[in-house]
Amino acid sequence: MITTILIMIASALLIYFSCELFVNGIEWVGKEFNISQSAVGSLLAAFGTALPESIVTFIAVVFGINASQKDIGVGAALGGPLVLSTIGYAVIGICIIIFSGRRKIGSCINVNEKKLARDQIWFMLIFIFKIGLGLFAFTIKPWLGFLFLIAYAIYFYKEMSVDTIGVAEELEPLRFSSKSINPKKSLIIIQTTISLIFIFIASQLFVHNLDALSISLGMSPHLVALLLSPIATELPEILNVFIWVKQGKENLAIANISGAMMIQATVPSALGIIFTPWILDKSLMLSAIVTFGAITVIWTTLKISCLSAKKLSLNALLYVVFIIGFLLIKGNAF
Repeated sequence: MITTILIMIASALLIYFSCELFVNGIEWVGKEFNISQSAVGSLLAAFGTALPESIVTFIAVVFGINASQKDIGVGAALGGPLVLSTIGYAVIGICIIIFSGRRKIGSCINVNEKKLARDQIWFMLIFIFKIGLGLFAFTIKPWLGFLFLIAYAIYFYKEMSVDTIGVAEELEPLRFSSKSINPKKSLIIIQTTISLIFIFIASQLFVHNLDALSISLGMSPHLVALLLSPIATELPEILNVFIWVKQGKENLAIANISGAMMIQATVPSALGIIFTPWILDKSLMLSAIVTFGAITVIWTTLKISCLSAKKLSLNALLYVVFIIGFLLIKGNAF
C-alpha cells in the first residue's frame, strides 16, 4: 500500500509539471495559429486535459467485462461534471483569494459574463437530456448517444467562430525555447504534444493505483466511480486552473473549466449511452442533481450580479453535500 501511495504522489507531481508545460505550450499554439483566448481555454486546453477521463470512460464502458467495471465508466461520465462544477470552479475562487492578496474578495472576476452564462445554459440543456435518458429503457437509446457528439461539434464550431483575435496577454517564453521571442512552430507543437503524453501517462498511473488502493481498502465500485476516480481524472484541469490563476489569467482558467464541462457533458456521456444501458440509480441521480444545482447557482449569479472569488469558492460546499448524501444512500459503502 505504501508503494501505491508513493506512486500516486509521484504521478500527481508529474501531472503538475506536465500541466505547466502544457499551458505554456497551448497559449503559444493559440498565438501562432491566431486562435482566440477564449477558444484556447475552452477548446484546446479543455480537450487536452479531458483526455484522461474520456479514456477512463471509453475503456470501462467498451471493454468492461462485468457490470461493476461498466459502473466505473458511467460514474466517471457523471462524476466528471460533478467535480468540475463544484471543486473545479471553487478552486478558481480559492486560488484567486490565495494569489491576489491586494484584491478585495468580493470584487468581480474578469470574465466575459454573457458568454459564460450562455455556456452554462448549453450545459444545462444537454445535461437535462442525458439525465432524462437515464430514467427510461428503450430500444433506440444507444443511437441517441451520437446526438451528444453532434452537440459538441456544434459547440466547437461556435467557439471557434466567436472571435478571431489571438491571445492578447503577454506570454511567458516557450519552455523548449526560453531565449527566443518567436519560437518555431515545430517546437511549440512538440512541447504541447510531449506534455499531453506525460499528462495522459501520469493520469493513467494515478487512476490505476487509486483503483488498486480502493480495492485494498474494500471500497465499493460506486464509491470509486463517483467520489475518487473523477477527482483523479480531473487533476489536469484543476492544476491548469492553479497555474493560470497564479499567472493572473483567471479568464483562461474559467474558460478551461467551462469548456471541459462541455466535453464531459457530451463525449463520455455519448460513450456511456452507446455502450451501456444508461440507467441511473439513486447515487447517480444525486450527482446529477448536485451538478445541476451548482451550474444553476453560477448562472443565476451571472444574471443578477457578477462572479466573485468568494462566490465561486462556496461551490465546494455542494460537493460536501453530495458526499453526505451519497454516504447516506449507500450506507455501508466502505
